[in-house]
Amino acid sequence: MNENIRTRFAPSPTGYMHIGNLHTALFEWLFARHEGGKFILRIEDTDVERHTPEAVQVIYDGLRWLGLDWDEGPDVGGPHGPYVQSERVEIYQGYLQQLVAEGKAYECYCTPEELTARREAMRARGEAPRYDNRCRTLTEAERAAAQAAGQQACVRLRMPEGGATVVRDLIQGEVSFENALVGDPVIGKTSGFPTYHMAVVVDDYLMQISHVIRAAEHLANTQVHMQIQAALDFPTPTYAHLPLILGEDRTKLSKRHGAVSVVEYQEKGFLPEALFNFLALLGWSPGGSEEVLSREEIIERFTLEACSASPAVFDLAKAEWLNSEYMKQMPGEEMATRLLPLLQEHGLMEAEPSPERLAWLAQVADLMKERAPLLTTYAEWARYFFTDDYEYDEKARDKWLTKPETPGVLRQLAERLETLAGWDAESVEGAVRGLAEEVGVGAGKVIHPCRAAVTGTTVGPSLFHLLELLPQETVVMRLRRAAEAFGEQ
Repeated sequence: MNENIRTRFAPSPTGYMHIGNLHTALFEWLFARHEGGKFILRIEDTDVERHTPEAVQVIYDGLRWLGLDWDEGPDVGGPHGPYVQSERVEIYQGYLQQLVAEGKAYECYCTPEELTARREAMRARGEAPRYDNRCRTLTEAERAAAQAAGQQACVRLRMPEGGATVVRDLIQGEVSFENALVGDPVIGKTSGFPTYHMAVVVDDYLMQISHVIRAAEHLANTQVHMQIQAALDFPTPTYAHLPLILGEDRTKLSKRHGAVSVVEYQEKGFLPEALFNFLALLGWSPGGSEEVLSREEIIERFTLEACSASPAVFDLAKAEWLNSEYMKQMPGEEMATRLLPLLQEHGLMEAEPSPERLAWLAQVADLMKERAPLLTTYAEWARYFFTDDYEYDEKARDKWLTKPETPGVLRQLAERLETLAGWDAESVEGAVRGLAEEVGVGAGKVIHPCRAAVTGTTVGPSLFHLLELLPQETVVMRLRRAAEAFGEQ
C-alpha cells in the first residue's frame, strides 16, 4: 500500500460522459490500484453557464457502471474536501490575491472586443494570435482610471519572457515549450471564479495529487500549470499524458464514428467488464498477446511505462468481438440477470418473472450467447423467443417462405409436431427428419423453412434446441400462420 500515490479524475459536468473521459478515468484508477494508492474524484464545475446537476449524476453513474470506485470525492468525503470546485472559490481567490500582491500576476482591464481586434490584427500580420500583455505594465493611475470607469478586471499570470518550460512526461517524454510564444494567461475571471488553469493547480496541490494522468490534448496546458506552480512555490506533480483516441479513419473520435457517450454503450448492450477490458487496451500493452483479461489481471500488470505515446484507434468491431467473448464465458444464470432489465424495457419480459421463467431465460441466454455480440442482440435477433410479433426478413422470404412447396411442408410439419408426446430437442429432430424422409427430400428442405417460419430469419442457434425452448403449441401455431400467409401468394 503506497498512500503517497494519489491520482484524480476531475471531469467538468457540462454534458454527457464521453468515452474519452472514461478512458482517462480508467487509467488513473488502474495506476492508483496497481500502486496501492488513492483515486480521487473531483468535480470541476466552475463553468457555471454550462454546468448541470444532471451531468454530475451521469459522471457518477458512468464510473460506477464501469466498476470504478473512488477513495475521496463529493459523495464519499475525505480529508481534502470540498471536492466540488464551486465550493472552493474562496480558496482560489486567496491564492489569486497572493499572486497579485507578490507581483506575479496582475489585473487586466482589456475588453473582449479589444482582445478580438488585437488577435485579428496579429493574424493579418501573419503572427500567431496571443495576448499582447498590454496591461502588464499599467501604472497605478491607469488602473485607477479603469476602475473608476467601471471596467471589470480579470487576473493574468506573468509568464517568463524568455526561456522554455520543460515537461518531463512519463508517456510523452521530454517536451519543451517556448515561454515567449505564450501571452500572459488568464487565471482569474472577471466573475471572481478561477480559470481551469488556476483551479486545477491549486486543487492538485491541496489534495496532494502525486500523478496527473490525463489526455494528450492537455499537454500544452502543462506549460501554464507549471508556471503557476512555480509562482506559488508548489511542487510539480509527475505528469503522464495518455494517447489520443482516434476513430478508424484516424481522426479524433466523434459522433460520426458511432456512439461516444458511456450511456450509449450501455444502451447498445455492452457488458461493463468487456468495455473495461477494451478501454484498457487502448494505448496500453499488457506485455503479452492475450486480449481477454480479467480486471485483476489488468490491475496487476498495469504500468504507465507500458503506455504508448502514439494515438490509439477505437475499433468498434473489436469492442463488439471482445464483448461477445465475455458473453460466451458468462453462465446462463448471470446472463439472464443482465438481460432481464433490457428485455423488460423492450416489453419482452414481464415485470416480475417467476423462478421458472428466469430459469428458461437462462437456457435461452446459453443457447444464443455463441452468436450474440451484445445484450441488445436478444431484443433484436432473438425477439422470436419472447413474442409472436416478429417480421420475416427478406432472406427468409425469398429463399424459403415464398417457394411454392413451402406452405405444404409447413402444414405437414405442424401436424406432426402437434401430436408429439414429448417436447424435447431429440423428439423434435426425429419428427423433422422423419417428415423429410417421408416426402423424399433432404432434411434441409424441412429444417430451413421451419426456421424461417418460427423465427422469421435464416440464421440462429441449433433449430431443434431452439424449438425445445418454445412452447409446443407456439411452434405449431407459427408454422400454420406462415403456411397460411405465404400459401395465398
